[in-house]
Amino acid sequence: MQPQQNSIPRVSGTEGASRVIEVLLLFLEENDCIGVSHISRELGLSKAVVHRILRSLVAKEMLIQDEATKLYQLGPVAAAIGARAFRASDLRLAATPVLSSLRDRTCETTTLSEFIGHERAYIEQFPSPQEIKMLVEIGRRFPLHAGSSSKAILSFINSDKQQLVIDGTLAKLTADTVVDRDQLLADISAVNLQGYAVSKGERQRGAGAVASPLFNYRNDVVGAISVCGPAERFNNDFVQSLIPLVVSAARQISVRLGSTDQPASAFRAVS
Repeated sequence: MQPQQNSIPRVSGTEGASRVIEVLLLFLEENDCIGVSHISRELGLSKAVVHRILRSLVAKEMLIQDEATKLYQLGPVAAAIGARAFRASDLRLAATPVLSSLRDRTCETTTLSEFIGHERAYIEQFPSPQEIKMLVEIGRRFPLHAGSSSKAILSFINSDKQQLVIDGTLAKLTADTVVDRDQLLADISAVNLQGYAVSKGERQRGAGAVASPLFNYRNDVVGAISVCGPAERFNNDFVQSLIPLVVSAARQISVRLGSTDQPASAFRAVS
């Protein structure tokens, strides 16, 4: 008789993945901290199998183990995945009615951008009813140094990410794109103080825009909204009339995302 090499029965990849998912789901239904015996009893698995699954999840930081109690709880990677899913599913949902109303009030195109990595991408727009209008390309990524939506995000991200953008390649997208680092720093400071950004032709030649940042339930910046259109319509009087509308709309969306403590500058333009 061949000696037994492994007391843990082999399972198919699909069955193994299903068991991992079942273990993770227990953390949604039970207390924050769970032990091996509890998982084994609830799922009808041997403690050896449970230990193997838990070791794998801890190695990937999906779970962490309390050294004192030996109990397990959700780890930083699981939290990050949950936050990302929350943001992706709720950002557009939270913004849609507000952006639609803002388009109707301004008669200009309104847009929603999401902060992704060190860039941002348009994920929604409500086109202007006017014959001559601005339209954006949904899904395409843009750098954070060019345009009002980009600067609205850049001005409120953490300092390390902000510095990476400032120290990186500042591509000149148009003749009016700001590529001087001192000027970019000055623009960031102004937007951070005001709570909104204004641009003309920085990302797209002949386009004007007013943008304001969006904050989530952790009060992190997750994107921006803007009102945009042909630059010739975005004279100073019109821009000044847009600023409180855009900032107020961004505030409404942030509240819908669960934000409770936005930077003071996010309220200043509507106070």
